[in-house]
Order: sequence, then C-alpha cells, then structure tokens
Amino acid sequence: MATNSSNGTTTTKPPPMPSPLRNSKFFQSNMRILVTGGAGFIGSHLVDRLMQNEKNEVIVADNYFTGSKDNLKKWIGHPRFELIRHDVTEPLLVEVDQIYHLACPASPIFYKYNPVKTIKTNVIGTLNMLGLAKRVGARILLTSTSEVYGDPLVHPQPESYWGNVNPIGVRSCYDEGKRVAETLMFDYHRQHGIEIRIARIFNTYGPRMNIDDGRVVSNFIAQALRGEALTVQKPGTQTRSFCYVSDMVDGLMRLMEGDQTGPINIGNPGEFTMVELAETVKELIKPDIEIKMVENTPDDPRQRKPDISKAKEVLGWEPKVKLREGLPLMEEDFRLRLGVSKK
Repeated sequence: MATNSSNGTTTTKPPPMPSPLRNSKFFQSNMRILVTGGAGFIGSHLVDRLMQNEKNEVIVADNYFTGSKDNLKKWIGHPRFELIRHDVTEPLLVEVDQIYHLACPASPIFYKYNPVKTIKTNVIGTLNMLGLAKRVGARILLTSTSEVYGDPLVHPQPESYWGNVNPIGVRSCYDEGKRVAETLMFDYHRQHGIEIRIARIFNTYGPRMNIDDGRVVSNFIAQALRGEALTVQKPGTQTRSFCYVSDMVDGLMRLMEGDQTGPINIGNPGEFTMVELAETVKELIKPDIEIKMVENTPDDPRQRKPDISKAKEVLGWEPKVKLREGLPLMEEDFRLRLGVSKK
C-alpha cells in the first residue's frame, strides 16, 4: 500500500490485483507500460529511457495534437514497442502494468487554442486512464504541473501550498484542469485503492520541444537562430525555473518505482528572471541580437520556483544539468531542425 506523503496516512483499501502473469511460476512476462502523450516532448524522452530496459514493453497512445511520430521513429517496428493513434478522451482497452499519463498540451499557445478540449483531456482523459488502471490493476502516474500553484503567494512553492489560481481566466483550462485531475487521482486512490503517483512538473526544456510552441526557452532559441529580436514579456522580472528533460525523466521514473503517492515537485530550483534568461541565450547563441520588451499575457505568474525538499528526501532525486549546460544541447537540436549552420 502506498504512503500518502501529503498527510502521512496510508490507504486502507488494497490496490486491485494485476494480471495473473505477474505471479506466474513458469513464465516471467515483461513489464507492460502505457505512456499517454508519448509522442510529445517529455513523453518521447521517457519512452527512450523505458525502452533501454529489455524487460519493458512500451505502448504509446497519442493523438499527435502536439506530439510527432518523428520523436519515436527509432522505436517504430521494434518488437517491444507499439504506437497507437488515440485520443485519451475516448476509452482505451489495453492490458498494462503501469500507466504514465502525460497526455495534455502544456504550452499556452496550444492549450488556449481549444480550451474546452484541454479541459476534456485533463478531466475525461484522466477519468479514462483511472478507469483503465482500476480494471487491470495498473499503477498510474499523472504528470500534473506547477500551474496548480497559479500566481503563488508563497515562494518557493512546497507541495503543501494550495495555490492562488484564477478559476475563470484564459489559462484556467490548464491550471484548473490539472487540479481536477489531481482530485480524481486521489478520489480513485481512496475509494478504489488504485496505486497512484502525482508529479508536479515545473518548466522543462531540451531537444524535441516544438520550435514555435510559445514557451520562453524555445521562443528565445528559435528567435536567436533566426536572427530575430528576443521578445521578453514585461516587466521581465518575472521568474521561472528550468529543468533539463533528462533530469525530469529520471524524477518521473523514480516516483513511479517508489512508494510515495505524491504530489511531489519535480523541477530545477535554479531561478532566473526572463531578462536573465534572454541575456544567457544571447550570450551563448548570438551576442549581437536585440532584446525587446513586449506586452504580457493575462494571468502570467510573477514567480515560479519549486521546493524540491520532498523529492530529495523520498526519491533521492535532484537535477544535475545546469541551464548553461542544457541550452547548447537544445540549440544543437534546433539548428538541425531549422537548417541553420553554426558559423
């Protein structure tokens, strides 16, 4: 039974039994793992790590709204890999042992494009995955978000902070959708004994990010490579913390394999203002580029920094890759995709 690290209690209802093959004396089956949103940025890196274990069989379900088959091309045709075009707002019937539920657009450009669909993905999609977990006895991990903290009044943000969220703003489809998803996870955990894990992931960057996805790191790198001015939203003093994708995947896998339900913050506590980030990108990629201030979007949080004390304590996890080490790796990926050579 999993320990609820948020209040120290344990579940009283045992989790559903997994497939009988798990306890077979004569046949050791592989671990079957479903990754929803597995063709996306973080999902595809997670698949790469999971496929390194020869005892894992990985099934990816993705509708390709923001994901791409290109991210998974090296695994297509592999005997331990299966790719399904599927929207999680529809039920999915597969036999699996673990579910990494990542499916949801995470960039403001994409999640505000169709806010009703974003809400449906977070609520109905999570309900469908929890129903699957209940039916087959699978452990399920939800990638929630630091957006559940809204525009925080507590800094840095610990898991015990309930947040400061606008329930009717243009970002609410994502913020409140993830909050409901967390609620559903805990209700299924308490009522049905489902083994759950919740990760609150903070800003993540690295290769395979959508070049024009509207998030600040990809924006700055793409603008620098195209020779455009770096557009910093006013006032420029708002802060974010950036975790390299390999560190993020390591944290998610540790959480899945551990005995803590969460929620647990997974992110890099190194904090940068938007002006500092722009100056760093400028220095590393194109020193003569201009930095231009533009109007901000509604409900943009003023500060964001994870308190990762719990991740350190219960997962033995902390990020290893510094921003100045990760940005050049992302630059190299973007140069390749944009066809821009390094002079």
